[in-house]
Amino acid sequence: MRPFTPNVRALSGPFPGSATPVKSILKPASVLGRRKDLHDVRESSPTAPESPTKRRRKVFFDDIQNVTYEVGRRTMEDVKLEVRAALENHLRGNDGQYDMLKELFANDKQRYLPPVVGDEDDTLKPHELQVYVMALTSCVPILKGKDCNGLVKTILNCSWLGRDATFLKIYTHFLAALVSAQGSYLVPVLSMMVEKFRDTRSSDWSVPDFPELSRDTMRNRLHSAIQYLLQMFPSAMAVLETLLGSKFPFPDESTRVHMAYIHNLLQVKTYAPDLQDEILDLILNRVVKIDSQMQVDLEDLDDDVAAAVMYALRENQRQPAAWEDDDSDGSDDESLDSEDMDYDQGAVRIKTVKESVEKMDAVLDTLFAVYSPHFVNPGSDKAFGMFTTILREFDHMVLPTYKSRHTQFLIFHFAQQHERLTDAFCGQLIATAFQSNTPNVLKQAAAAYLASFVARGAHVPPSLVRTIFMLLLHHLEQYRRKYEPLCRGPDLKRFHPYYSLVQATLYIFCFRWQDLVVSAPETVDADDPVSYIGQDLEWIGTSKQDLWVQILGKLNPLRVCAPVIVEEFTKLAHRLNFMYVYPLVESNKRVRLTQFLSTYATGGALRDAGYEDQSESYHQLDSYFPFDPYQLPVSKRWLIGDYVHWKSMPGLNDEDEDDSDEDEHKEGLEEATATDSDNDDFE
Repeated sequence: MRPFTPNVRALSGPFPGSATPVKSILKPASVLGRRKDLHDVRESSPTAPESPTKRRRKVFFDDIQNVTYEVGRRTMEDVKLEVRAALENHLRGNDGQYDMLKELFANDKQRYLPPVVGDEDDTLKPHELQVYVMALTSCVPILKGKDCNGLVKTILNCSWLGRDATFLKIYTHFLAALVSAQGSYLVPVLSMMVEKFRDTRSSDWSVPDFPELSRDTMRNRLHSAIQYLLQMFPSAMAVLETLLGSKFPFPDESTRVHMAYIHNLLQVKTYAPDLQDEILDLILNRVVKIDSQMQVDLEDLDDDVAAAVMYALRENQRQPAAWEDDDSDGSDDESLDSEDMDYDQGAVRIKTVKESVEKMDAVLDTLFAVYSPHFVNPGSDKAFGMFTTILREFDHMVLPTYKSRHTQFLIFHFAQQHERLTDAFCGQLIATAFQSNTPNVLKQAAAAYLASFVARGAHVPPSLVRTIFMLLLHHLEQYRRKYEPLCRGPDLKRFHPYYSLVQATLYIFCFRWQDLVVSAPETVDADDPVSYIGQDLEWIGTSKQDLWVQILGKLNPLRVCAPVIVEEFTKLAHRLNFMYVYPLVESNKRVRLTQFLSTYATGGALRDAGYEDQSESYHQLDSYFPFDPYQLPVSKRWLIGDYVHWKSMPGLNDEDEDDSDEDEHKEGLEEATATDSDNDDFE
């Protein structure tokens, strides 16, 4: 691309006697309170000034579109020479005109005020700033030097999106010419554009004396300019990718800013398909960080504050895609003033957590909407291709994050769309959980995800439930044979993989025990779980004997697994005639786990002397399963019909209880603790 160059044309004929000199907008900063001619730049030029009774027009053509410019009382050549003189004088140390040129762009949002009657109009009109951009384009060889960095920075910060379409094209051409002349300007130019991804209110881009533009129009203009630069400079793609990550909003920034930025990211991938995977990875990576931090914040809240957060969410529930409504002034998102006499630390805490939950809800709802069109035909190669992307993101970002609470429901939803996708997800988890070269922490996480998906997935077929259950029992036996010779008693720290797998197996049994029943008496109604109680049931394969061996073994898993899961399994197994473990559970209450902590010579964990003072629960597994109840108020709509909720079975307890009251209690608890990581259903 070639920058504009002035084409000075001499005018023949004498000067008109009554001619008025052409006035310059660029007045030296030292001249105060009076208007001064600046344009004796061409004193020796035979060019005649214009008559005040006749306005002149000049036609220009740029590379983007043919446009006619009205310069007013100055020709375009005058403005070019004026700007060139300002830049050259600046290089000689005379900054008066140069500083005025900077002020034109620094104060570009000032309204145009007509002159007082009798005064000459030498104020820049709104549309005339584009003439200076044209003139500066012709001076790009001078601008590319370091001495003009200040002016370039000011021009990059001007309000260019809220002006007319002509200015947009001229300004975009200027940016391209600047980058073409000096490649180092590519980073600040693209950085300026990516910064605008955060803009959500018209005041961020509107310019006085120009019609107000909608947010969508502004964004389309912004992305048109970015797309033009990407076409002109292939190296810009790598620079843009880096900037998209570095400019992503911090986790504590508002929902509006996050949603604005994410919507712009998604728009980038429509014209830069090479960045699609990187953009989706970037969004999910940041969502996981917000998710895990939010979960930590929620766990630190006491019950009253948590209840207040849930109440605030219900009272202010927004509709999908309403996070950036133009009518919203965002006043609720402003931080409270700590110096205000009404400042309430508790209110601030509730507001902060509420904002985090809303942020997660908005982003996940957007991601569900982005992925869903690819699964219109869930058995197609297109759907499988997108699922491969989701699975890769899950494997690299979600699976290693222990405290992730909601992000994993993306794959939970889409993995149930088709048998092919379900098999791919379970196959990946099995490979991670049981490959010898996988770190233990990932093995345990994969086993928990596998069990939770099989237990909670409403569309997971019974045949797969049985297959996974038997597979877990098979690997449990391998672990038992490996660990029992080394075991003195239950020791979570030393045999963590084994206990995690036992807990996963018990969890599946509690939710999907009906799928594990091969045959039952004719009196059993398959639609009535209560009818199974006390019946002589046939269970799949040797599952009953295999699990019995594990439970009675030296490793004593029922002492280490989460008490809430052990309690529910014990009741179910007894009433379904699966096995009777109440005596073992009672005797385990007298087993002190700290007495079995071992000291290892090499390769193992060293005993911590402080363990003796810790509670027994420290040496037991958490009841965390990654697909525990999901109740973010807006995005939960995507999971309707996907989820197996826990249902208390009447008659399960030995005591005569009011089961309806218990069910109501559980239902209320589940809703109230929807964002908690504990296993709500069993409490």
